[in-house]
Amino acid sequence: MTGGNTGIGRATCLRLGADGAAVALNYLRDPDAADEVVRQIGESDSAAVALEGDVGDEASVERFFAGAEEALGGPVDVLVNNAGIEMPYLLVDMPLDDWEKVLRVNLTGTFLCSRELARRLPEDRDGVIVNVSSVHELIPWPEFSHYCASKGAVKLFAQTIARELAPRVRVVNVGPGAIVTPINEDWVDDPEARQRVLDEIPLDRLGQPEEIAGAVAWLASPDASYVTGTTVFVDGGMTTYPNFV
Repeated sequence: MTGGNTGIGRATCLRLGADGAAVALNYLRDPDAADEVVRQIGESDSAAVALEGDVGDEASVERFFAGAEEALGGPVDVLVNNAGIEMPYLLVDMPLDDWEKVLRVNLTGTFLCSRELARRLPEDRDGVIVNVSSVHELIPWPEFSHYCASKGAVKLFAQTIARELAPRVRVVNVGPGAIVTPINEDWVDDPEARQRVLDEIPLDRLGQPEEIAGAVAWLASPDASYVTGTTVFVDGGMTTYPNFV
């Protein structure tokens, strides 16, 4: 699990641990938060380890996978590509560094981690890759063209490697909508901004990280063994474009 110490990643680590999975939690910052997730997973009698690493760095990803194998005693057979970043810029104001930073984490990180799982997975084992994408792999989002570009690319990347890696590895995306996480706290805590978002959601409420975690847990399980190469949107109906006339 990349980006596993906060938000959707944290909730998903806890859910997978509660379901009996051994969890290797990747994080880049805030080791105390990562250690707390590991502690809580331990309370459910599942194994867990927190490993620092930068998903956009090839050598770091290799170390993270090697550390996970050593700590948990076996190969990684379920990968959740969750690490992601965003920051608002109009196109004309966007610095190249921030464009590249978003694509490095959201897209290159997904590529490097997916490639590492595929390279390391023993031939006698099946695997699953779940990418935490976004409704913005479909829906344009002004001031976030870099983010939308990264998530649109993840959509076709996942579909393409799903064909390459079948039948041994399933590859699926989860597309969250508006979820209450630290990355969204600016507009969640602003009543007017919050209402503008709610106007785009037919179910008229924001989602919770645990609801995304439940979808990831299902997609990673044998119950979803016939699901690959697609995106499951968990968005309260946002992708139905409720305000479109």
